[in-house]
Amino acid sequence: MYEIRLLLRKDILILINNIKLIFRNPVRLLPYAGIGGYIFFMYYLRLKNREDDVPATEMPELDLNGLPEVNFAMQNIVGAVTLLALVILIYQLFNATKKNVSFFKMADVNLLFTAPVKPENILIYYMARSILPSLGGAIIFVAYASSQAIDTYEMTVGNFVFLVLAAALFFFIVSPIKFLVYTLNSKYDVMEYIRSGVIVLAILLSGMIILPGLMAEKFWQGMFAWITSPWFDFFPIVGWSRGIGTYILHQNPILSIGFVLLYAIAYFVILKLVIRFAGYYYEDVLDATKSNEEQLEKVKGKKEVAESTYSLNSKKKLALPDFGTGAQAFYWRNYVHSSRQDFHPLFGLYSLIMVGIGIVFAGLSLFDWFSHYVFYGYLLFMLFIYFFAGIGRANVGDLKKPFFILIPASWSSKFWNMIKLDILQITLFSVALIVPSVLIAGLNWFIAPLFLLAIIEVYLIGFGINIIPQIALDEGWDRKLIKPFMIGGIVLFGFVPALAFSIVAFVASKQFVWALFGGTFGMFFVAAILMHVTLDVLKRLEFKEV
Repeated sequence: MYEIRLLLRKDILILINNIKLIFRNPVRLLPYAGIGGYIFFMYYLRLKNREDDVPATEMPELDLNGLPEVNFAMQNIVGAVTLLALVILIYQLFNATKKNVSFFKMADVNLLFTAPVKPENILIYYMARSILPSLGGAIIFVAYASSQAIDTYEMTVGNFVFLVLAAALFFFIVSPIKFLVYTLNSKYDVMEYIRSGVIVLAILLSGMIILPGLMAEKFWQGMFAWITSPWFDFFPIVGWSRGIGTYILHQNPILSIGFVLLYAIAYFVILKLVIRFAGYYYEDVLDATKSNEEQLEKVKGKKEVAESTYSLNSKKKLALPDFGTGAQAFYWRNYVHSSRQDFHPLFGLYSLIMVGIGIVFAGLSLFDWFSHYVFYGYLLFMLFIYFFAGIGRANVGDLKKPFFILIPASWSSKFWNMIKLDILQITLFSVALIVPSVLIAGLNWFIAPLFLLAIIEVYLIGFGINIIPQIALDEGWDRKLIKPFMIGGIVLFGFVPALAFSIVAFVASKQFVWALFGGTFGMFFVAAILMHVTLDVLKRLEFKEV
């Protein structure tokens, strides 16, 4: 117990030092102040609207037998949230069979692991302390979400506390489970059995969605019938969090506290098993701790991303064609990296999976199991994904390297060869997704070229947001402060007008194709302006390292 008190004192001293650093540089509080101000502003607006417009209580409609009709809209909302939580849980469990989780940093490895402290006490303390990030993230998320729904639901202290507990406990318990899985494998070599169990669980849960949908008159009416039923609240972790969070609806504190106690019992059992089987776990967590530290350095820009990161085919022997000379070296470099990342540099496994999901949605909409709007929503989700893919472009730091400046070619040629492979990949993916889907679902043919243009535009917009601050500004803090302003300005003056144009076109025509045309037309000018600015900034590059 004395050792745990020392560890607690160490963290309190670190917290005090961080607070002192904040007072020395209050600029660090600006992002948090912005988030807090936005949340309070939304609370003010929603509460003002609620005072002006009080919703009337509606009774459920009754069918011929006198039973209330099923609210399919609410069922699908609850079912979608439950399904998302199940996907996260299954993914984390499957990920636990591939790599260990670590609660430590390299400083802990170098100092605490060599200190005369019991390994069990270090593990107990750090495992319990890992709830703090989950709790902080849950508070921010619930505060933001409640600011959007305050005009619909009364956000009392009890509602807020149980919603925070539901989110925090869900994300907190996953790490101890992953640590236990890796611990059991280290001692008994049972990873294949655990992996098979996770796959079987995923198949069973999929059946709980597919079978009710097949038995219903329409697939979308029955797909969430089982996982939204009250008994599913007793499903471990996902159901427990739902039972805690739905306090906002049933207002039964005993029921929600009971689910919190289930979490406490589960954590106690996991902790006892970890202590029982972990032994001297130092060697097991060293690789995971070092990997986490390297990822953190990559995020901060202190370390370049290794070619093997996230690679599916890193040991593949390459036989590449002759790409030419000059600026085509950048295309060759990206081609080699992409060849290591996936099974084919132009169209890989991840693209195949996303195309398959889209074609399945198109087929289900043809048989009236899904509305066409589900497929349209998937297309919009793909636009969202590729927008952030452009923002997350990893190797823009190469633009300030000597080899980029010294290659004898025009700036436009260098820039084109730098993004050429991305454009080819996006084009192939878009064609493979949209053409069969339009044919299968019998949609308007103009959706195909419009979607192709839209997905390239959003990628270039995201890429422009990423590249302009990186190459135009030298100071890291300047880049961190300018990028949010760029995103906000582009959203406000670019995406919002395009979205408004899309909504007007949809309301007037009642057709998705015209809404897509409006958005594509509006985003074209945003993408063109950003690419013009990018080329202008490229010509002003200086010969120095980042």
